[in-house]
Amino acid sequence: MSADRRSNGGPHVTNAREIVEADVRELIRRRSLDPANQPARARSLVDEVIAEYEERALGSSLPPLGDPRTAARVVLDAVAGFGPLQRFLDDPDVEEVWINGPGKVFIARRGRSELTTTILSDGDVRDLVERMLRTSGRRVDLSTPFVDAMLPDGSRLHVVIPDVTRRHMAVNIRKFVLAVQTLEQLVSLGTLTPAAARFLEAAVVAGLNVIVSGGTHAGKTTLLNCLCSAIPARERVVSCEEVFELQVPLPDVVAMQTRQANLEGTGEIQLRRLIKEALRMRPSRLIVGEVRERECLDLLIALNSGLPGMCSIHANSAREAIVKMCTLPLLAGENVGHAFVVPTVATSVDLVIHIATDHQGVRRVREIVGVPGRVEGSTIETTDIFASRDDRLVRADGFPPHGDRFGRAGIDLAALLDGGRSHRVPLADQSGFGAPALDGRRGG
Repeated sequence: MSADRRSNGGPHVTNAREIVEADVRELIRRRSLDPANQPARARSLVDEVIAEYEERALGSSLPPLGDPRTAARVVLDAVAGFGPLQRFLDDPDVEEVWINGPGKVFIARRGRSELTTTILSDGDVRDLVERMLRTSGRRVDLSTPFVDAMLPDGSRLHVVIPDVTRRHMAVNIRKFVLAVQTLEQLVSLGTLTPAAARFLEAAVVAGLNVIVSGGTHAGKTTLLNCLCSAIPARERVVSCEEVFELQVPLPDVVAMQTRQANLEGTGEIQLRRLIKEALRMRPSRLIVGEVRERECLDLLIALNSGLPGMCSIHANSAREAIVKMCTLPLLAGENVGHAFVVPTVATSVDLVIHIATDHQGVRRVREIVGVPGRVEGSTIETTDIFASRDDRLVRADGFPPHGDRFGRAGIDLAALLDGGRSHRVPLADQSGFGAPALDGRRGG
């Protein structure tokens, strides 16, 4: 077969695995297979080539293959997966993979980073990025040196190329691990107390506007997903994201994501546009994956119109998240000032939930803050509903705004919060939520 031909006529082929891989690629071309979409046929083809190679190697000068199972996995990863990175993507304990350069492939496992022994050349990294972007419809080049895209399994890819980076491509893959889908699951992992979970579920049902704040990879997206699971099934939800990450478990959902400009520099769709279009789609509730810039103004205008909504934002605390919500809209133009933004935030945001990762990589909700709607000077008043005391999330003295909405939803707010005061459950010291469970960045 081609194995003998490749071994005799291909001087660049140096070992058995390379011979087998070359033969598999040749057969893939001949049979017009798509390994990514036909993994079973690709796996069968690899087994076929390896079996024939071992048979021929017995009576020829072909180099020995070694362990056939290991060779089969490596070859299959090369032709149908993402090469040396595939084993990390298949490992459920690995939550993120990133490449800083040759010999600098890192992974995050249980909230902590590790330098791997994987060595990649610049050419290997370029080939991997091209393959990862192939199904996304997005690109990265000198005119577009940054790209955000989603891999077929839902993982989020971010790439930056030189000369924005000093020398090598910077690649981040935040794996999509949807191990947590409900508030009850967060309770079982020690991220929330039962009392806090009951209150948040009631707040979502009552239609309060909720902001989820936290640092990078703190678990904002998964917490937002879990909050979405509490939305009444009768509602119509429209979500807007830079890259699809949210998984809203409801029957009536429209999900939208941004789009890059084409090669002519046209066709870009920004998050601001998606939020504006969402308002024309008869939503019962608006979900924005994350606000980072001017789109915060459009979100505030939507929330201020009486449309319930939720979003996430990067911040170090709940109060800093509110300050940031007051600052980001100023990027929209000179005609937007604090005199408009501050009272708008005060009346549009009802709750801020702050989640953080501790030094052990465990993700926990640290505080739930209410925004009563009052402004003192340029400062928005807040009230602590749940706060951390000695590493415990406990009931504080504050109450959320819009108590009438809870009543209309058939919820006894006073009894609900009194139960939170009498059941102070310590956060469990579990590392499961500090590993792959939260951010089925996927992320957050």
